[in-house]
Amino acid sequence: MLDVLNIMLTPEFGFTVIRVVVPILFAALAAYIANSAGIANIAIEGMMLMAAFVGTVTSAFTQNAWIGLIAACLAGMVMAAILSYFTLILKTNNILGGIALNLFSSSFTVFLLFIITGSKGTSATLSARSLPKVVIPILKDIPILGRIFSGHNVLAYIMFAAVILVYLMMYQTPLGLRMKAVGKDPHAAESVGVNVIRIKTIALLLSGLLAALGGAYMSMGYLSFFTQNMTAGRGFIGLAAEAMGMGNVWLVTLTAFLFGMFDALSNALQLFALPSEIIQTIPYVAVFVGIVAYSIYEYRRMKIKGE
Repeated sequence: MLDVLNIMLTPEFGFTVIRVVVPILFAALAAYIANSAGIANIAIEGMMLMAAFVGTVTSAFTQNAWIGLIAACLAGMVMAAILSYFTLILKTNNILGGIALNLFSSSFTVFLLFIITGSKGTSATLSARSLPKVVIPILKDIPILGRIFSGHNVLAYIMFAAVILVYLMMYQTPLGLRMKAVGKDPHAAESVGVNVIRIKTIALLLSGLLAALGGAYMSMGYLSFFTQNMTAGRGFIGLAAEAMGMGNVWLVTLTAFLFGMFDALSNALQLFALPSEIIQTIPYVAVFVGIVAYSIYEYRRMKIKGE
């Protein structure tokens, strides 16, 4: 137990937490924006997976990581636009539509991977480009902090900026306020001239963009290639973090970091003689426990209110 605690108190562990939390937090922010507008975006996992595939393949063919990132973002937004069309125009159930897109992404990326590389498992045969790591000049020389916060992939710093930008957008701009109004009562918002469908569409597109950044990080930052179903449920973990954040972007961020800490812990425990099958379940058990605790809290809160 003391050995595990000693590992968790090292700067290297803090560095790992930031490294693994990037896709989770991007997914949580994507869920937060969509949910603020009254849409449960269940398709975040599929958006991340499609973006991860498109980003790494595009970077391989263009030999430019930034073009790959742009393509990944476009892929995520196209997926969001498809979900928006089926949900808002055709009035399809958004939960079923999201599940359909997740299943589609899981199978279609493998199909395309096989066509392009001849492999159904990985794109390692492609000479894909990775996004650069950033060493912050002054910060890198500060003891402990420099070892934790400097030297990450560029998308890690974009993640921190995204948290601030999402907060400012939701609380300081007319667009964010309209999103929150539509999410709380679309009929009341429509009665004062707000175009509900347009606001929800914008929210879904932004959600797709953030999910795509998380997916691109998986194949162009965390790894340098695409593998089958490489998101491994991180989109759903992001959804759980958003639910436990209770509509507060800072709580959403904190919860995502909490789940990221358990993910990093599972990596650290690989140094000990423990069954790998048990170690790999730690992040998902943490999410399960968190959701149960959140459900109990919500039940008691509603009971006190008499709802």
